[in-house]
Amino acid sequence: MQDLTIVVMQGDQTGQELLEEALRVLSPDVLGFPIQFETYDLSLENRRKTNNQVVFEAAQAMRRHRYGLKAATITPETKGDVGSPNAILRKEINGTVIVRTGRRIPGIAPPVGVFSPISVVRMAVDDAYGAKEWREQEGDDEIAFRTERISRNVCRGVAEYAFQHARRLGATVFGGPKFTVSPVYEGMFKEELDKAAAKYSGVKYDPQLIDATYALLLVKAGEPLVIPALNRDGDCLSDLVLQMFGSIAGAESILLALDENWQPQVIMAEAPHGTAPSLFGKNVANPMAMILAGASLLAHHDDKSAQMASRAIYESTLEAIMMGVRTADLGGGTSTTDFTDDVIHRVKAKLEVWSTLGENH
Repeated sequence: MQDLTIVVMQGDQTGQELLEEALRVLSPDVLGFPIQFETYDLSLENRRKTNNQVVFEAAQAMRRHRYGLKAATITPETKGDVGSPNAILRKEINGTVIVRTGRRIPGIAPPVGVFSPISVVRMAVDDAYGAKEWREQEGDDEIAFRTERISRNVCRGVAEYAFQHARRLGATVFGGPKFTVSPVYEGMFKEELDKAAAKYSGVKYDPQLIDATYALLLVKAGEPLVIPALNRDGDCLSDLVLQMFGSIAGAESILLALDENWQPQVIMAEAPHGTAPSLFGKNVANPMAMILAGASLLAHHDDKSAQMASRAIYESTLEAIMMGVRTADLGGGTSTTDFTDDVIHRVKAKLEVWSTLGENH
């Protein structure tokens, strides 16, 4: 097998606990092939201690090894503190795209009639996040201003990846920006989506304004969709889409740095949820999203053994839920560690059976 090194970024509270569960599933003893782990402590305490230097070191390591698995971390609210490590990581690896895919969790009834996966492909940089903001006094009133920016290169990267992703899933590229109100700013993104649609003519394209996208989601939710979005639009859409499937636990979040052919060059995976301090130390948090995050890294590797292991982890995790192995958030009573134990058992069984059958999965 080709060398596979995963840069592990430790976190805070339940973020760290769930990372440890995901690493148990990725153990070479479970998967049957060697994986190296290069670990960096991104806990709030160590980020403060190193003045964020450890975050820059983790980003450099991801550029070397391509793959990163990050735990949820605390972002302090105090101005002048270390801030969010995600902003640094995105910039340092030149992350362009964030992908979050909502999928039906077997045995869990979603609040709306969704059956097929829905992926939100959003900008990882620019837009409302990182905008320049200021206030000015105007008579007796106070006026707030904000200056945002997007680049054509980032718009093109999101558009290209959205259509490539839709082609793989057999999905429709659906939605888009509010270009009618913002023809210069958001119109740039719409121009790149239209260009990509012409390039990927075999992919169905159903452009909509962002407000219509929200309104029509409940109507279109029976078919697989890929929704390209600006940074903040995509952030909001991701939360909505994941909850449409009943829980954010069934989805991983992937940050991608793309090469000149718009293919993933660096992949960082994490859970879309936070550190859940109320669950810390109780062995009740759901490790599903972190386990799937680990599986997503293996899916991006070229080696067949890694891809087979990825499929085994995805199937085993969803099968466990279907068979009633559920943590409290999904209506069950299974502990964090017992859920992972069950997934590990199923992964081992699948890989053993597949190797015995000699089938090319």
